[in-house]
Amino acid sequence: MIKSLITEYGLPWLFNRSLYSAKLKTMRRIPPAEKIFEKAVTIKRIDIFDIDAGRLEKFLRDLSDEKKETIISVADNAVEGKIKAFSSIELDYGNPINWHYSPITKVEVDKTLKWYKIPDFDPERGDIKIVWEASRFTHFFYFARAYLLTKEKKYYDAFSVQLNSWVKENGYSYGANYKCGQETTLRTINALITYSIFKECGFDSQRDKDNLHKLVEGSYKKVLSNFFYAHKCIRNNHTFSEITGLIIGAWCSDDKKNLEKAYRLLNEEIENQFLSDGGYVQRSFNYQRFALQLMEFILKISKKTNMDISGKNKGLIKNSILLMYQMQDDTGDVPNYGSNDGALIFMVTSCGYRDFRPVINTLYSILEGKRVYDAGDYDEELLWFSEKEIDELPTNKIERTSSGFKQSGFYSLRHDNGFLMVILQHFKTRPAQMDQLHIDIWHKGKNIFCDSGTYSYAADIGKELALTAAHNTVKVEGKEQMKKRGPFLVYDWTICKDVSHDSDSFSGTMISKNGYTHLRDIKKTAWGYRINDKVISNDNLCKFHFHTPFEVKIFQWGFELHDKDEVLCKVGVFSEDIEINKAYRSLYYLKKEEINCITVRCNMSNGKCNMVFDLRLID
Repeated sequence: MIKSLITEYGLPWLFNRSLYSAKLKTMRRIPPAEKIFEKAVTIKRIDIFDIDAGRLEKFLRDLSDEKKETIISVADNAVEGKIKAFSSIELDYGNPINWHYSPITKVEVDKTLKWYKIPDFDPERGDIKIVWEASRFTHFFYFARAYLLTKEKKYYDAFSVQLNSWVKENGYSYGANYKCGQETTLRTINALITYSIFKECGFDSQRDKDNLHKLVEGSYKKVLSNFFYAHKCIRNNHTFSEITGLIIGAWCSDDKKNLEKAYRLLNEEIENQFLSDGGYVQRSFNYQRFALQLMEFILKISKKTNMDISGKNKGLIKNSILLMYQMQDDTGDVPNYGSNDGALIFMVTSCGYRDFRPVINTLYSILEGKRVYDAGDYDEELLWFSEKEIDELPTNKIERTSSGFKQSGFYSLRHDNGFLMVILQHFKTRPAQMDQLHIDIWHKGKNIFCDSGTYSYAADIGKELALTAAHNTVKVEGKEQMKKRGPFLVYDWTICKDVSHDSDSFSGTMISKNGYTHLRDIKKTAWGYRINDKVISNDNLCKFHFHTPFEVKIFQWGFELHDKDEVLCKVGVFSEDIEINKAYRSLYYLKKEEINCITVRCNMSNGKCNMVFDLRLID
């Protein structure tokens, strides 16, 4: 394992991880050592975010009655401490809110413990993200939006009271809510944006200002004291979040030198994390959107900071938007690819969590001065992060075509009513899931062959959903594509070779260091797709998996997918060894649904297995 970590992650990463581990051990044994890493800060101003509340109010009032009622309902529940968490489930944190409590396990984290004494993973407490969720303050956006719709002061009061409560109950640097610099930054951003709305509407109390000064101060101190970990050890969306925290803290401190340094770090990190063809280093559409929403905020505050990201990096962000656009269904959804923790950090749209049009449309409009979709509810996000007038933006409709993004490892084939996406990546940075040569198929707005998702990083089912058998690829009996330790550390990375792609076909090979090779060749046909698989292994058995949320019926030499009385797809395969098992899919964090997993077995002959699947899509 150590050899693989050195080869794949590099000696600097291993050294920095060891240093950070030593830091934590030192602070746990000698608590005063924490002061070594602390820096004094003085917050002088907090008005970093400006917004035209009148424009936003007009837009919100034009929403459908159903969507307006939803905004108000979510806000009313949040007033009582019932928070819409992970964009999908309601969690009751009590009234007043207990900021250290997990509503799932009913366990409260000791708020008198220093953050470094609280474990990341605790079976009794459960997933720490559940404790953090209320403290992200994403529900504050619902308070602001509900106020603009109703003009009822109770929504401002809830914002002010909960902000005051949080500051009183979360002394720096105690408790679970100071464990993560990303979390401190996100809550600060959300509180500052919400404050800007209420301030413009005439609510500008000294208590709010004092509490926001304390919130920004605690966040900035946390990020400064622990940025080494995000910058040198994690190198993902956490790094972006914490650099944003550095920018906010430096500006609020009127510290031009550190503000310039933070922007230099940001430009370097954008180049490190966004690939030139538009891919994102964390190998997840959920986290790609997360990083892009942070870019919305960064671009928005550039007038206040009088600094900006480079033109080159704006180009990388644009490429990232366009990649997601090409991998998007007409419904706005994208494949549930990679780790998905349910993060939608800015709740500034009435579109569903699975709709990626708001962020794509907003950033494309900011960068290009044009919209990529016709007018719709997703335009609200644009009003939060841009001064551009929606009605004046011309529409630049971009055709979705069969697309290959070789550097990122995404390939699509388009048919009249949908598309197929296949993944084959050449890893230069840490993989996330065992999804090499996974295929996603969308037809008539339905994800007929799907990715299983995540559910929870701390649950057994979540760990299983990241493995090979949870994807639409081949599973050699007793072997994974790569090795894994803990929820995030993947090593012995696969090798990809012989990749080719055009508008009608894809071909590529994955070599697993666990002792097998998988070749997948896909061709578009007049009726759908033909998938030709070849597996080379010394093992006796391999299994081809297809996950679908639809009903499955087996017939001689194949199977069919049914949506009630409608046949969606027929798959022909020369095998009598086909079975249907129950599996799970998680489209939202902490939510799962039963789906079907079709397994086609193939016994090896002379170390080889060849299988052909004929997919006929029914219009």
